[in-house]
Amino acid sequence: MQNKEFVPIDEFSDMWDVLTQEERMYLRENTKIHHFKKNQIIYCEGEEPSHLICLIKGKVKIYKEGTGGRNQIVMMIKPKESFAYRAFLAEERYMTNAATVEATSAYFVPLKVIYEMICSNNKLAFTFIKILSKELGKAHNRTVNLTQKHIRGRLAEAIVNLAEHYGFDDDGVTINICLSREDLANISNMTTANAIRTLSSFVSEGMLSVRGRHISVLDYEKLLKISKIG
Repeated sequence: MQNKEFVPIDEFSDMWDVLTQEERMYLRENTKIHHFKKNQIIYCEGEEPSHLICLIKGKVKIYKEGTGGRNQIVMMIKPKESFAYRAFLAEERYMTNAATVEATSAYFVPLKVIYEMICSNNKLAFTFIKILSKELGKAHNRTVNLTQKHIRGRLAEAIVNLAEHYGFDDDGVTINICLSREDLANISNMTTANAIRTLSSFVSEGMLSVRGRHISVLDYEKLLKISKIG
């Protein structure tokens, strides 16, 4: 069931290009659209996975609750990306939480529907394998970087990744996502206080400009160099 405000899910994301016309219609008939407010929980750790979620608009953070009330953001989701299905394929409960960063709309497809199509369409199965393999490679790199890089390198890398993932506003320098200092810290594996101090040092060095939660990159090459050196 589709909302006339949005295009059908199979036309929205190219991951469904391998479907037959019959499979496309089946996907459309079983898809619903849900809307979420800013900072709203989509799913929680320990819950049974029930739907594949494809982001239409907005931004979502995937995070793991840590000790002492500190969370670790493990992934940021942008429009056209799908999530919330890995645990189902692994026959597990959710090991993470998902929450919106801003007002968000998303397609919801029952995972039993996805499973049926994967079993009958080898090309779709390979599409999921490819996506999960790429995510695993990124996770390996991220684990190494978070454990081996110093604070400046970790925060620089987080900002560079956000810029590459979400792009810039029309001015060409302001990253198209607004995150709290706590979220920046949770992406970079540091305390909020350290994130604030390091962000201030980047501003004083002329690499960034900060206005509230808006971050503008003034010297991308210098920031990129710090992110690589660590």
